[in-house]
Amino acid sequence: MASPYFRHHRSVITRSGDQHFASSLRSKLTSRRSNVWPVSCVAVKVEEKEEDAKVVEQRPSSAPLATGDCQPERETLASSPRSRSRTRLKVEYDQHEGAEHWEPPEWKKQWGYLREMRSGRNAPVDNMGAEKCYDSQAPAHVRRFQVLVSLMLSSQTKDQVTAAAMEKLRAHGCTVENILTTDDAALENLIYPVGFWRTKVKYLKQTSAMLQKDFAGDIPDSVQGLIGLPGIGPKMAHLAMDIAWDQVSGIGVDTHVHRISNRLGWLKKPSKNAEETRKALEEWLPRELWSEINWLLVGFGQRVCLPVHPLCSVCLNQYSCPSAHKTSPTKRPKAGAPLAPDPASSFTTKTEQSILKDERMKKEPLASLVCPTAQRRLRK
Repeated sequence: MASPYFRHHRSVITRSGDQHFASSLRSKLTSRRSNVWPVSCVAVKVEEKEEDAKVVEQRPSSAPLATGDCQPERETLASSPRSRSRTRLKVEYDQHEGAEHWEPPEWKKQWGYLREMRSGRNAPVDNMGAEKCYDSQAPAHVRRFQVLVSLMLSSQTKDQVTAAAMEKLRAHGCTVENILTTDDAALENLIYPVGFWRTKVKYLKQTSAMLQKDFAGDIPDSVQGLIGLPGIGPKMAHLAMDIAWDQVSGIGVDTHVHRISNRLGWLKKPSKNAEETRKALEEWLPRELWSEINWLLVGFGQRVCLPVHPLCSVCLNQYSCPSAHKTSPTKRPKAGAPLAPDPASSFTTKTEQSILKDERMKKEPLASLVCPTAQRRLRK
């Protein structure tokens, strides 16, 4: 008569089949560990709080069996995943998932006041900027080249000086061919007294040679191509794309845009240079306003928000600007003074009527674009 110890049972590892069953159990456990249900769009960390199931091989003792109730030692195996100890999943969402969109708290109201203060179009950039320095009767590729030249000359130079130099260049013949055939001394006399005129003459010659060789006398139609030209930086490239090619590729940040954006608190944290300011503005400012912001802030910086002693007393944003009255004169300058605003200007100090506008502008959408580039698009 066979002993019950050697009878087969589904929860007992028999002496004859123990090695085969243990190996099959290991393979099943390994496959279960590898077939974890995938979790999409999140990073998952698994914290194993319990030890994995262990296969314990029990062998009979060498001592003789007792004559009474004889029950062998058993190893109970998990027959379903529910009986196994479960692992806990700690889900960590991606940092960008559900991130809040930051924007300055009162920028729409400030933008509306900036438009009101710039409605007079009495800043130098309105009459002598890059949009006014090319020959409107010249062929299209010549106009684009003249826009690029005016942007190159405007670096570290006032608009009045740049406009005078471009007028002499146009009279001489501001084309790629004429620039290449003109000697350096003659070009220096034509563009003097723009800032760094000797360096700019060298850049003009090198840029003209590259345009004639690689672009058939025209300028590149991409930011990457423009930045590859000598003397062209991100600001000039984005402005050239906007004015010459009528394409908005980015915000053109010069010293005025950089200064005023920091003063108004339009950046999440203060920036150190123009490129940091451009990236910070493009993160929150709607793309349809990228073309307008340069014209808006440059003229405002030339007339009101001056680099030294800004005229905060005549600024409509003086009550919402975090930098107001910190370095500005305490009194409104007298009429006719060098820093006084134009008497014909359409804006005055903030009054009760202006205070009432604050509530209305919170509810009303922004007005239509008023920059020259936007007007040119509308005429088309």
